[in-house]
Amino acid sequence: MAERERVGVPAAAAGERLDRFLATALGSRARAQRHIEAGLVTVDGGAQPARHRLAGGETIAIAQEPPRARAEDDTEPASYIIRYEDPHLLVVDKPAGVVVHPARGHRGGTLAQALAGRTAGGADPARAGIVHRLDRDTSGLLVVARSENVHRALRGLIATRALERRYSALVEGHPPAKSGTIDAPLGRDRRRRTLISTDTDCPRQARTHFELARMLPTATLLEVRLETGRTHQIRAHLRAIGHPVAGDPDYGTPGLFGLPRQFLHATSLRFPHPVSGEEIYVESPLPDDLASALDVAARKL
Repeated sequence: MAERERVGVPAAAAGERLDRFLATALGSRARAQRHIEAGLVTVDGGAQPARHRLAGGETIAIAQEPPRARAEDDTEPASYIIRYEDPHLLVVDKPAGVVVHPARGHRGGTLAQALAGRTAGGADPARAGIVHRLDRDTSGLLVVARSENVHRALRGLIATRALERRYSALVEGHPPAKSGTIDAPLGRDRRRRTLISTDTDCPRQARTHFELARMLPTATLLEVRLETGRTHQIRAHLRAIGHPVAGDPDYGTPGLFGLPRQFLHATSLRFPHPVSGEEIYVESPLPDDLASALDVAARKL
């Protein structure tokens, strides 16, 4: 029998959910839920579900997790850089190759797992604090909540378009205008279900703004601003106007300019702080692989 830590429930905790009460002791609500689901928690000697409401005065026993053998699909914790942090939220700089949250085919090594214990909010414990996402091979900035109230407020900022997201995108060829708006509904492509396109049976409103940042011999560096946030929105929209993101293995030409991935980087976030109202502005520099590709594109004739 694993050694058990015993925690007394004070009268002040009466009515609180079991998983919420254990979040402090175990570091996060998600970890508390995993312990409960694994049968590692008892209340006065009996197992209870995560939603169980405490009465006050109980004794909770918490068993240690048994050491587990390393599975073949286990991965190292995701790397990231904190660009801004306060008691309410984080702005995280995600490198390419990191998946934001667990999903089919990506059960470990995600950003959400690496941030466990530092973030909170949302209905899914596996995505605690996650407000928006980036594709695995898109790098750059994400804002992450540290409480349920802030998570809700940040979601509201996205819904009202008060959270400004800007990206750097190198595209193939030269768009016909220095700036423009792509206003075209997107959804699952009718023929290739893994892609997003305007040729879809389930269109959803999508709007992307772009401005020319730098003209190169055979490519163009754009500053892109999202008004909506559909899956693969920038990649699908730029392909739809005939200027796919350089190096994009799904929507463009893989390996262009020596790129190991699509040239798409979330460069800045601007939003009113959900608690203080202060304007928050955070920038992320272009990663080395994209900077190198930009140099190659500048020399390409």
